[in-house]
Amino acid sequence: MPKANNTAISESVQSISFIIYGEPASKANSRRVVRYNNVSRVIKSQKALDYSECFRQQCVPLDPLMEGDLVVTIHIWYASRRPDLDDSLILDLMQGLIYKNDRQVRERHLYWHLDPENPRTYITVEKKPRG
Repeated sequence: MPKANNTAISESVQSISFIIYGEPASKANSRRVVRYNNVSRVIKSQKALDYSECFRQQCVPLDPLMEGDLVVTIHIWYASRRPDLDDSLILDLMQGLIYKNDRQVRERHLYWHLDPENPRTYITVEKKPRG
């Protein structure tokens, strides 16, 4: 009779891939200054707010969230040649949905594409191999 396997079984996700439709805003260019009661404040631009809402509607949250060091590969198809390649807003938006904190991302692969008819982002998040 074989011995019982006492190895802990992890239910955590090792890799996930998904598509978010819509064109992401560049975080560097997604701030605006507003005055409220004679105080200047910096807030997200309307494009960044709209994309954030769009992202949250399309991204299915993981339970439990991915743990440990992660590798993220992102392909962004923009509607025009104008936007800068910027994944920082996307990394922020995955916090609390895919992983706990974007500081877990230890390696990134980022690619710029053009598709005026169908702007979108293809995202893969995987656990970073030890070594």
